[in-house]
Amino acid sequence: MKVTIRLDGVFKGVYQPYKWLFVFPFMVLSTLVHGVVCMVVVLFFGSDAGNLVAVSWSRVACVLVPIRVKISGRNNYSRSNSYVVVANHQSMVDIPVIHGWLGLRIKWVMKKELKKIPIFGPACQSLGCIYIDRSNSGAALKSMEDAKKRLFDREKIIGGSAVLFFPEGTRSRDGRVLAFKKGAFRFAMDAGLPILPITVRNSRQILPSDSLDLTPGEVEIQVHPAVDLTGCTIEDLNDIVFRVRQTIEESL
Repeated sequence: MKVTIRLDGVFKGVYQPYKWLFVFPFMVLSTLVHGVVCMVVVLFFGSDAGNLVAVSWSRVACVLVPIRVKISGRNNYSRSNSYVVVANHQSMVDIPVIHGWLGLRIKWVMKKELKKIPIFGPACQSLGCIYIDRSNSGAALKSMEDAKKRLFDREKIIGGSAVLFFPEGTRSRDGRVLAFKKGAFRFAMDAGLPILPITVRNSRQILPSDSLDLTPGEVEIQVHPAVDLTGCTIEDLNDIVFRVRQTIEESL
């Protein structure tokens, strides 16, 4: 055990120069380049083509660290169907890992502060990501309503599209799954889409919340069976939220 601890310490020490001199600078450069390219591609070819640029950005980020991504449960969803995806949230690493490997055209639900990040914010907006004001419930609800009208035509939902929520509302600081908010589930019910639960494991070990202590490693994505909300009512939501949260938590 002592040898393992010592080797881990040596590895972290060797990794620090690489992280500061290569990973972070190249991630900034990659974000700027991919962001500009994304906006241009969306302008001329649409958001579906822009999503391919976002996938490229996600995979480049994981290669730079490097992060190995292992995904299981692919048989639980189809790339030709649309979903509301809900996942636990432990790290900023969750974003490139999910977007790069899930294989769906993802629209993220993001806090409005991220919209102010140069290039990144406008690029996400061009992809159709949904910005919400978490401090103003009325404004948040309006954003969600606008998003439903913009993203989904009830008579023709484009297959392979997904809206992704972190229903905890923020990153977990200790790894435990926080209480789920109902917004994702109400969105899914109103849009007539199934919930696709996802458990993300080990991302907190790669990059803890509120930290720059980046470390290479493996992140696992477990995709659970989709939850059909056909016939679901407002009164049913509490039970559905409880069951989905339990499914995600039990797989950590």
